Amino acid sequence: MKAEETCFRTIVDVPKWTIPMQKDQRFVLLGSCFAQNIGELFQSYGLETVCNPLGVTYNPESIAIQVEQALKDEKFKSSKVEKEESLPFHLFNSSIFHFDGKWSCWWASTLLSDTDEGRFRETMQNTFSMLGKALREADFLFVTLGTNVCYRLKENGMTVANCHKAPSKLFDEVTLDEEVCLKTLSGMMDLLAVECPKLQVVFTVSPYRYKKYGFHGSQLAKATLLLTVDRICKLYPKNARYFPAYEILLDELRDYRFYANDMIHPAPAAVNYIWQRLVESGMSKEMQQYLKEYEPIRKTKMHRILCTTLSK
Repeated sequence: MKAEETCFRTIVDVPKWTIPMQKDQRFVLLGSCFAQNIGELFQSYGLETVCNPLGVTYNPESIAIQVEQALKDEKFKSSKVEKEESLPFHLFNSSIFHFDGKWSCWWASTLLSDTDEGRFRETMQNTFSMLGKALREADFLFVTLGTNVCYRLKENGMTVANCHKAPSKLFDEVTLDEEVCLKTLSGMMDLLAVECPKLQVVFTVSPYRYKKYGFHGSQLAKATLLLTVDRICKLYPKNARYFPAYEILLDELRDYRFYANDMIHPAPAAVNYIWQRLVESGMSKEMQQYLKEYEPIRKTKMHRILCTTLSK
């Protein structure tokens, strides 16, 4: 399906970017499952992309924490230390824990867990360092917000990115209002302006709706995020913009054929369509031409991956 097909549906207007993406630039994507989907498309075209190195993250506070810790860690490591034990493991001491036979981090997904503490701490150190380096080198950061609901440890009030199936009694469920979301994301933008001055930040709101909170509650969460992002883009007009992935799925692709079997997640066809809208509006003509020329290579790679998967 092409974006210009308008029969029997409405088209969401997506203005051309005044500063479009270029094929030789670097990209970082953080946030929800939708960021993961789009990030994997960037990577499939051979573009310099880092996508959710700490795992999928949904709420503004957790994303901001990951960005802050990544940049602080990189900055700390650049200073001189005399002894190996002086390395900044203290950055993680309050977030690393042992549960159910594994070491994990409240700021990362279960994919990074390990049975060996020393190896896990090294993994977390390297992952945060890599993210900090990627942010400093990136030209564009995509932040996809999923919900304004977060979980905080009762013990110390720390916001977690993942509960790691720990007992629910350890957490408080908190709904972040617009002012808290604004303060959180403004702090992140101010930090990025200092540490990554060339970075353009593209905000999206995930079109995935949270049945867990009820559809009305999910819509309220999305409304809070949309209002927050709108204010952020007005506060930081030179380096923040919004891409309407949420509106494209809900208003333009209003048909259940664009949803996965759970009727909540976007189907691959919807993700690919939204990607095409991003290509048309946000990428330079040279980059669009590069994608067309790279498409045969991409299809060959995807075919090999599929064959390898089926043979296992």
